[in-house]
Amino acid sequence: MKKDSLLPEERIFRKIIILRDQKVILDSDLAELYGVPTKVLKQAVRRNMDRFPKYFLFELNESETRSLRSQIVTLETGRGKYSKYRAFAFTEQGVAMLSSVLNSPTAVSVNIQIMRVFVRMRQLVTSYKTLLEKIEKLEASDSDKNKHIRNIYGIIKELLEPAIKTRRPIGFKTSKSK
Repeated sequence: MKKDSLLPEERIFRKIIILRDQKVILDSDLAELYGVPTKVLKQAVRRNMDRFPKYFLFELNESETRSLRSQIVTLETGRGKYSKYRAFAFTEQGVAMLSSVLNSPTAVSVNIQIMRVFVRMRQLVTSYKTLLEKIEKLEASDSDKNKHIRNIYGIIKELLEPAIKTRRPIGFKTSKSK
């Protein structure tokens, strides 16, 4: 695969979702990245199920399928637009195994890119945790001199675990005439 035809990391990153507390990519998204029909990808996996233990791949249950489908705002109508079968969700290890099942140069190069994105995500999480630990140590050392550090710590902590707050609507209020 040429350097020009590499997928942007952002495109791969957007395909990674959290299901059952795991980072996964759905079969239809992987098929799109590999440039093959979802049916072909699933067929190859079903023929090699012994290579995919439950921590490599799982099939979405009915509520997960409904939840994902409800996130699609406008569903196209028509016969054959959406699969009548439940989707497969591939963990990082499942995606790695997929390159041996889909034995093509494109599958191998796309898999390398996907693995790089998974590794980068782990590195980011590790660096945030390390930074948070350092800030916690500084905060504990001297409370009077570290007001600013506590503020920074609070901001970083909120970025890692955003607090959902109800906000007032933005805009002008109009009073209704009586």
